[in-house]
Amino acid sequence: MGDILQIANSTAFWIFAFIIVAIVAFQAIIFLWIAARSAPEADLTKKEVKTAIRAGFISSIGPSFGIAIVLISLIALIGSPITLMRIGIIGSAATESSAASIGASAFGVELGAENFPIEALAAVMWTMFLGGTGWLVFTMVFTKSMGKTQEKIQKRNPKIMASVALAAMLGAFAYLASQQMVNGPNHTVAGVVALTAMVAMMKYADHRDISWLKEWALGFALLIGMTTGYLTTFIM
Repeated sequence: MGDILQIANSTAFWIFAFIIVAIVAFQAIIFLWIAARSAPEADLTKKEVKTAIRAGFISSIGPSFGIAIVLISLIALIGSPITLMRIGIIGSAATESSAASIGASAFGVELGAENFPIEALAAVMWTMFLGGTGWLVFTMVFTKSMGKTQEKIQKRNPKIMASVALAAMLGAFAYLASQQMVNGPNHTVAGVVALTAMVAMMKYADHRDISWLKEWALGFALLIGMTTGYLTTFIM
């Protein structure tokens, strides 16, 4: 496995990794620039734009913690550059871990085994890269038509799109939270306490009209959940 990691961490892989991550960062900057420039057309003030950016940054902290934990195990198995390439594009550590295991199993070896051959690393990489291709192709082909569909639905009934967006957001967070909450009673308690704290803070912020609390509520809920999870390990 040591020789494989030496190849996986070679300069050539690092060069490709930095190119791919640079493209992703460039896209993010362009997207942010276009969004800021289009804000007046959506009747958004500069203050509201800054608030949205800050809320988005805070919202990304939680998923990043979850990814970081799996990230460390992936680096030990397939090297840093490949991990950087995959997480930099897809961003789902769980999906990439599953793809790496499936690729290794398809070759007939276990991921991280001592006799892990270079051909198995190639199979892992093909599985990971092809596994994410479907999402990218679907986004590239159907994003424009989906936007038109959204406009048609909004013209008929604007409340439907608001309900769809809310349901999608709730489903995504419920999916991420439930994956952790089923791991044990500590995780369940931490999840319930974090959810309760989040709802309570949002209710209080709405009642008192405290905008900064709405922005930071997710970050505070994460800290409360993590602290609760840590403390429950002493009694469970």
